[in-house]
Amino acid sequence: MESAITSKGQTTIPKAVREYLRLKPGDKVKFFMHPDGTVVMLPKLPVTSLRGIVKPRKSAVSVADMTEAVAAAAVVTPRRRRR
Repeated sequence: MESAITSKGQTTIPKAVREYLRLKPGDKVKFFMHPDGTVVMLPKLPVTSLRGIVKPRKSAVSVADMTEAVAAAAVVTPRRRRR
């Protein structure tokens, strides 16, 4: 695929590439220049695209449970004295 560059330095991304990258009007792209001379263009994804990437815990930990765990650790682990 080819695309010409205008006098303003603009070009049209071929339709097949836009469809492959799922680009829509208003989307942004990032360019990466590699030492071997190649350039890679990738879509710049919004933060909302990360939603659901981390699975939530099965149950939430309550403040009371956290306080109890800290108290238990304080009893089990003796503090070192400073000299």
